[in-house]
Amino acid sequence: MISSDCRDSPLTAETICATMRHMNLVPDGEPCVCEPLSGGVSSDIWKVAIGGERYCLKRALPRLRVPQLWEAPVARNAFEWEWLKLAGTICPEAVPELVTHDPQAGLFIMTYLDPEQYPSWKNQLRDGIIPESVAQAVAERLVRIHAATADQPDIARRFATDASFYAIRLEPYLVATGKMHRDLQERLDTLVGTTASTRRALVHGDVSPKNILIGPRGPVFIDAECAWYGDPAFDPAFCLNHLLLKCLWRPQHTQALLACFDRFAATYLAGVSWEPRASIEARIAGLLPALLLARIDGKSPIEYVTAERDKDRVRAIARPLILRPRAELGAIRGAWAKEVLG
Repeated sequence: MISSDCRDSPLTAETICATMRHMNLVPDGEPCVCEPLSGGVSSDIWKVAIGGERYCLKRALPRLRVPQLWEAPVARNAFEWEWLKLAGTICPEAVPELVTHDPQAGLFIMTYLDPEQYPSWKNQLRDGIIPESVAQAVAERLVRIHAATADQPDIARRFATDASFYAIRLEPYLVATGKMHRDLQERLDTLVGTTASTRRALVHGDVSPKNILIGPRGPVFIDAECAWYGDPAFDPAFCLNHLLLKCLWRPQHTQALLACFDRFAATYLAGVSWEPRASIEARIAGLLPALLLARIDGKSPIEYVTAERDKDRVRAIARPLILRPRAELGAIRGAWAKEVLG
């Protein structure tokens, strides 16, 4: 069994099965088969097969698996569980089915979603499966969660994870990038301050295509360990950033990716009801170029932009937009399209 004293110890099949038995998920005499899943930078993730049932166990790591030192509170596992629970009451189809949670051991268990039925949006974009309808559905579900949680003091108290969000998102992305680009540091620090002090809705914090599964009933959000009650602008900015960067990964799909950018942005903004749309669009537009640069020069560089020429292209677009912020997403999209389409 995984105890609270061993949360930093490597997981093994034996300890996982003991934990599952302790949680009464393994009937007497039933075998328990465990398989580690790849791709976890911030958590240990295992697939567990018990009879005909398939589960996914997730435990947060105190130090993320990246080249630079990046530490984060393991309590984020509990807030991820809470985000998934709350989002499930708003849009049940948008989250996996939750099974049980052990806060002392810093882990939770949910149903396993087979990639054959639930491919990741990232893999679909990679493979040229890029219908605008998926981008629209992701934006619809995201803005629905934001709208349902906007200006709710009780939810704000439950997700007062400011320190964790700073450690997982603002510091490694924006603060670290400012240290690499000293002439942008003041502007990026201002952006950090604006984002950190805006508390309007429940934020997922990692709305990346790799964390969105496209299931039979639409998009499913996973990996909500950055959950925070704060600035909802962060979520669409984070997702739109990925749609732009993937133009460098799959240049042959640039037009389709830009169309998804347009559909996502329009759908999300159309669903904003808690504040003037121009206000949140300006904050999204302020964050977007900063996140573009952060995925090149921050603590978590995007893995598929490796050529120096492409990195320089991102810097050339992002830097002036950070120094002279634009209030409309169309201005950023236009500057990016001009560069990648020639």
